[in-house]
Amino acid sequence: MELKVTRYQIDPDGVATVWFNRPERGNSWTGRMHDEYRYICKILDEDAKVRVIIVTGEGRHFCSGADFKALSGYVKADHYDPGLSPQALKPGYGVRHEFDADMAWQLGMSKPMIAAVNGACAGIAVAIAAFCDLRFAVQGSKITTVAPKLGLPAEYGLSWILPRLIGLTHTADVLFTGRILLAEEMQQMGFFNKVLPQEDFQDHVRSYARLLASNSPLAVTTAKRQLWNDVLAQNPGASVNESKRLIGELMQHPDYAEGVAALLEKRPANFTR
Repeated sequence: MELKVTRYQIDPDGVATVWFNRPERGNSWTGRMHDEYRYICKILDEDAKVRVIIVTGEGRHFCSGADFKALSGYVKADHYDPGLSPQALKPGYGVRHEFDADMAWQLGMSKPMIAAVNGACAGIAVAIAAFCDLRFAVQGSKITTVAPKLGLPAEYGLSWILPRLIGLTHTADVLFTGRILLAEEMQQMGFFNKVLPQEDFQDHVRSYARLLASNSPLAVTTAKRQLWNDVLAQNPGASVNESKRLIGELMQHPDYAEGVAALLEKRPANFTR
């Protein structure tokens, strides 16, 4: 697929970065961007060299939500722009049927995903960030679901994911009002792992991503699966027993022997896929 509104790169440490790339339009969302994003993520999830994925925006915005020029065209429709090939690209599908849907597929990705919110984050972009595994933001970034101001419901699973990130009370505030919140307030609610000054932002996110990339890929993927499986299962006993089974399984993998050797020899581990 020719990339027109996104781009990506992979660094030598196995950190991939995906950019929404319509800076002249605030990186606003379109069907084309939807398809390109899924296309890139499918490539990255299947690439053994990639260990972490950062999602961010080109320029001063993360993603300002659905393109407002396109929104007027949806007045007589019953959905947003379906994109170029809505059924053709399915990253993260097949892990659990609960994840086989727009945005929720990010939970099915084998690589940890970091939302690097470098500016305005509105509408569907809030869902994109929410379904990432970790979230960082630039100080003063403005966040809004905007949906109630457009006469729309909570979009793309936000009514499911937000209570699990920030609790019911904060979710009601965010979803019912559609008000603009600063990243600092969203951090206090528990949405962002950290809010940083603009000048330190990219370096911090990349440093954190490299920290994740230095760990055993198998262990990180397994922990991601455990995390979201347990959120759905809500059974602590089953979680303990499954973790014990997985410990026995992963101890047979070369990454365990390498991790122990590196710890004893006081050196960085050299994990392989």
